[in-house]
Amino acid sequence: MENPIIELDGLTKIYGSMKAVDDLHLKISKGEIFGLLGPNGAGKTTTILMMLGLTEPSAGTAFVCGVNATTHPIDVKKRVGYMPDSVGFYDNMTALENLMYIARLNGIPEQETETRSRETLEMVGLAAEMDKRTAACSRGMKQRLGLAHVLIRKPEVIILDEPTLGIDPSGVKEFLSFIRRLSRQQKLTVLLSSHHLHQVQQVCDRVGIFVEGKLLVEGNIETLARNLSGEESFTVVITVRESLHASWEPVKELEQLAAIRKINVSGNSVEFSCTEDLTPDIVRFFVEKGLHVMGVHKKEFGLDEIYEQYFENNLKKNSSDGKSGNLFQRPFFKRSKTQ
Repeated sequence: MENPIIELDGLTKIYGSMKAVDDLHLKISKGEIFGLLGPNGAGKTTTILMMLGLTEPSAGTAFVCGVNATTHPIDVKKRVGYMPDSVGFYDNMTALENLMYIARLNGIPEQETETRSRETLEMVGLAAEMDKRTAACSRGMKQRLGLAHVLIRKPEVIILDEPTLGIDPSGVKEFLSFIRRLSRQQKLTVLLSSHHLHQVQQVCDRVGIFVEGKLLVEGNIETLARNLSGEESFTVVITVRESLHASWEPVKELEQLAAIRKINVSGNSVEFSCTEDLTPDIVRFFVEKGLHVMGVHKKEFGLDEIYEQYFENNLKKNSSDGKSGNLFQRPFFKRSKTQ
């Protein structure tokens, strides 16, 4: 990766006998949305604080926008917008008044303050609520206002720490869609810290799995799935009206497709293990053979399974090393789609 906008090299933070962050190496490109994924207490927020120059590392360096965050924290703060998991406002002031106040604190010229504040509120979808007192705003509206606080300075990087806590499902979807659209339109780099797996999978280009201060693995979902499952990261089950025999002759034709690794025929269903999503091709094949397709069930190796396996592998390693391991309770579920 050439000229990464975020580069962490051996970043370590020790509190007493505990390593909150342990030898973290990570590079993030400009315009990328990266998800730092891990349970509460994994070290995500400590990493962010070191990147912002708000706490000094015990070892290693954090370069953000080409600036050493430890030696030049003010320069980093000028280029980076940070939204913590809980954003505070003056409740007796309106959304516009709050944002104008933030604009002044950030040195935006007085003649531009109101215009830029209004434009930023419109950008985050608060045009109709800008004159509402923040005491009357919902959690979702306050998160959007918090994002406006971050964006009004026009940063090169934004860091969002658990940004969807307390927002209802429809609000979460809108918020994440806006983040992705913003990143694509403005080439804005986003670091999103979260323990909500499904939300991270929806919006991030790459993810890093962070457990007990260590970055266990990083990459895009497809690459991580491939690493865990060999090459068989897609499974498709076709159900037909007719009963099929294990020696069903057309299987030989399907076996010629390079992306298919295994085929299992059982009763009126056929299961395919593939290296890529061949669902349309397989369904077309069955229809051309005159079979009545009754159902198509596609199972993918999603982020839930990826995280669970890396997390459990880390627990087993710690157990064998005599360490206690993490007691994070995981609400994992099998991710699947029915088409």
